[in-house]
Amino acid sequence: MKVTGFSFIRNAVICDYPVVEAIKSILPLCDDFVIAVGKSSDHTLELIQNIDPEKIKIIETVWDENLRKGGNVLAIETDKAFQAIQKDTDWCFYIQADEIVHENSLNNISEAMLKWKDDIRVDGLLLNYLHFYGSYQYVADAYNWYRKEIRIIRNNKNIFSYKDAQGFRKSGDQKLNVKQVDAFIHHYGWVKHPAVQQRKQKIFHSLWHEDDWLKKNISKDNQYDYNAIDSLLVFEGTHPSVMTKRVQSQNWNFEFDTSKSKMKMKYRIRRWIEEKFGVSIGEYMNYKLI
Repeated sequence: MKVTGFSFIRNAVICDYPVVEAIKSILPLCDDFVIAVGKSSDHTLELIQNIDPEKIKIIETVWDENLRKGGNVLAIETDKAFQAIQKDTDWCFYIQADEIVHENSLNNISEAMLKWKDDIRVDGLLLNYLHFYGSYQYVADAYNWYRKEIRIIRNNKNIFSYKDAQGFRKSGDQKLNVKQVDAFIHHYGWVKHPAVQQRKQKIFHSLWHEDDWLKKNISKDNQYDYNAIDSLLVFEGTHPSVMTKRVQSQNWNFEFDTSKSKMKMKYRIRRWIEEKFGVSIGEYMNYKLI
């Protein structure tokens, strides 16, 4: 079984993406890795070049600045990396620059890839998510945060990155048939120094909106306000080992009173139904579980 990791990145240093940790977290499962590195305003290219030159193939790209609707440029950059994966690869493991796979999940992922490798009904594998917010101490628990997503796909070039690269679909805009894996991705996109988070928000929203929208809707403050959040839980698990240095070097404070949840009523009702009957109502699913 051959496994190839793939991803995309631009301005990793400016936006403080843990892309090195993201790649290293899945390299033990990958025979090789393809990454599309967009032309950056910092030393992102050098950062990627120094990870593992023997295992990582870099495709240098230029992002289309005119694609400022729905984050479509992210999907295009994802597809550039995916299309460059060699034909002899069986599974393609997608990881974004702020996503880390915990080492405790690697065995389950490897076993799942082996188990379903020859079952052509299975287009991909579905992983669970933990979304960290404000600091490494809290995780989001409201239902507007996606709880599962496809991150491992078959090497079928009829599959493509969907919308803003959150998930995948195949020709005819069909959802992928997937199997659930008992494994977690730790998403750290909302854990940065408030000044860096604010800078990232301005850059990130420019991929979705025109300048007029940005002027009206993006705060001119220099610090991101993490307090505008409805509900969080204290994280009681362990962080991936590749994140140890970042966790220990956190240099800002964020506190949240988890007893004073402001979760919307519709989410409270969904939580009650799920806990009472084991059924999740109204959850967005960009896939078909088989």
